[in-house]
Amino acid sequence: MVTAACPLTSVSPRIRGGDTTAQFAPSEIGPLPLGWNTAKLGDILDFQNGVNADAKAYGSGIPFANVLEVLTHSHLKAADIPDSVKLTKAQVRSYRVRRGDVLFNRTSETQEEVGLASVYADDADIVFGGFVIRGRLKTDDFDPCYCGYAWRHPLVRRQIIARGQGAIRANIGQSDLRTVIVPKPPLLEQHRIAEVISDADEFAQALEALMAKRRAIKQDAMRQLMSGQRRLVGFRGQWKAGHFGELVRIRNEKIFTLGSPAAEWCVELEQMEQGTGVVSAFSDARERAATKYSFSAGDVLFGRLRPYLQKYWCADRAGVCSTEIWPLTPSTRELNPRFLGHLVRTDAFIGAACAAYGTHMPRADWKALSAYTFPLPPTDEEQAAIAAVLTDMDDEMVYLSRKARKAQQLKQGMSQELLTGRVRLI
Repeated sequence: MVTAACPLTSVSPRIRGGDTTAQFAPSEIGPLPLGWNTAKLGDILDFQNGVNADAKAYGSGIPFANVLEVLTHSHLKAADIPDSVKLTKAQVRSYRVRRGDVLFNRTSETQEEVGLASVYADDADIVFGGFVIRGRLKTDDFDPCYCGYAWRHPLVRRQIIARGQGAIRANIGQSDLRTVIVPKPPLLEQHRIAEVISDADEFAQALEALMAKRRAIKQDAMRQLMSGQRRLVGFRGQWKAGHFGELVRIRNEKIFTLGSPAAEWCVELEQMEQGTGVVSAFSDARERAATKYSFSAGDVLFGRLRPYLQKYWCADRAGVCSTEIWPLTPSTRELNPRFLGHLVRTDAFIGAACAAYGTHMPRADWKALSAYTFPLPPTDEEQAAIAAVLTDMDDEMVYLSRKARKAQQLKQGMSQELLTGRVRLI
């Protein structure tokens, strides 16, 4: 596998400098650039089904790759494999996976996920399970790293999905995989395609890892600051128990939206991102007849339908929202609005909100939530200072999330251009 550590900024110039004037010719799988050929998987891979061990053999021994690992990794490493199995030495030799082997899942819950390709990109010994097919390259005409990307592209996936069978679970066998036709760029171009996509992939993964680290730090800071375990410098005084029903009210003001200027900014539950405090879009409800809650700038919007989804937003403008959203506002000056914005995302509050009624579509119960008590700093200044620290951390997470999303979009765009030959790296 091509290993890459280039920053993303070094990837884009390679694309911009590529040849975008390639001529195309028809092929069995659609137009491909001149100079590219095709090959059947049966001509380039030796296939073998995985091991089926006794149930008592699982839980220790050698790591074994099963369906989930193949589904979730285009390039698989031993560290990605949580399960293990005890096998004889002969079985290990027979079912060992080598660097560059391509694994396909034989079965999946949906037709769209059957037969996904996953290239083994490690040297540690592993084996593969009975619901997996191993393909071992018998030619030097393919770069395994390139295959991990190219064989997940729609040019190949459409064929594999069409060959999947089964009414309840989708299945595919060796005989079907052998007939799948894959594009075959020149080997040097495969190397370069894999290198560029790998660079972008590594950068996107680094951003995801940084986000996970920052998220853990933020959660720990919230837990300590919102409970009083950790005090900010300069603040003293005894915290007290705050009673939610006494300090907070629902802004229970309803508006008929048709023609109402207040309905220009309308928030629906599906427009609130899960666990981020971000509203992804607003709608205009002035042309539709509906009844909505009104909210004001500074209110905290909390999704009461399925509260475990943790949908919330500290409103920066006035507008209306679905009646499945509670516009919360302090009913007394004892509670800072910005502190309330962070209170509704604590684990303790979400747990209280999830003491809901209804089984199919559970909703938080205001009567039950009114009895919820929480640690309350004694002054508005300390509440505001805690909220400011946590808001800064939230802003960083939003920035990283947007950057990670752009990195993924860039990777997908580059992959589409390179794997179809619309951009050439020669």
